[in-house]
Amino acid sequence: MLNAVWVAVIVAAAFWVAGVSAAVYLMVRAARLVAEATSAVSGLRDRQEQLMERASATIDRASEQLIRTDAITASMDEVTANMAELSGKLAALAPLARVIASSAGAPLARIAAVAYGVNRALWLRRAASDGGRTGATAARARVLGRAPLPGRRQPALTGQRDETTP
Repeated sequence: MLNAVWVAVIVAAAFWVAGVSAAVYLMVRAARLVAEATSAVSGLRDRQEQLMERASATIDRASEQLIRTDAITASMDEVTANMAELSGKLAALAPLARVIASSAGAPLARIAAVAYGVNRALWLRRAASDGGRTGATAARARVLGRAPLPGRRQPALTGQRDETTP
C-alpha cells in the first residue's frame, strides 16, 4: 500500500518531470530565437557592408566631380581674365577704328556704290538687248543654250512652279 510518503514522492516526481519538460521546451524555443537573431544580425552586417561600399563609391564620384568643377572654375577664371585683357585692348583700339572708319570708310562705300550702279546698269542694258528678258533669265538662257517658254515663270528656288501659271 501506498502511504503518504510514497504519494508525496510520486507527486514530487511528476512535478519535477513537468518542470524539466517546461525547461527543455523553453530552452529549445530560446535556441531557435538565438539562431534567428544570429541570422538576422549577419544579414544586417552584409547589407551594412554593401551600403558602406555604395556610399564610398558615391563619395568617390562626388570627389571626382568636385575636382572637375574646380578645373572648370579655374579655366573660367582664366577666360574671364583673358576677356578683360581683350576688352582693354579693344578699348585702346576704338579711337583708331573711328579714325579709319571716318577717313577711309566713306570713300570705300562710295566706290562700292558706284561699282554696283554700273554693274546694275550693264545688266539692265543687256536685258533690254536680249528681247526684254530680265538679267538673270537672259544669263540662264545663255548658259543653257535655250530660251525659257514665253508667258511662264521660272521655277523658284524650291523647284516648284507658280500656282497661277497654266
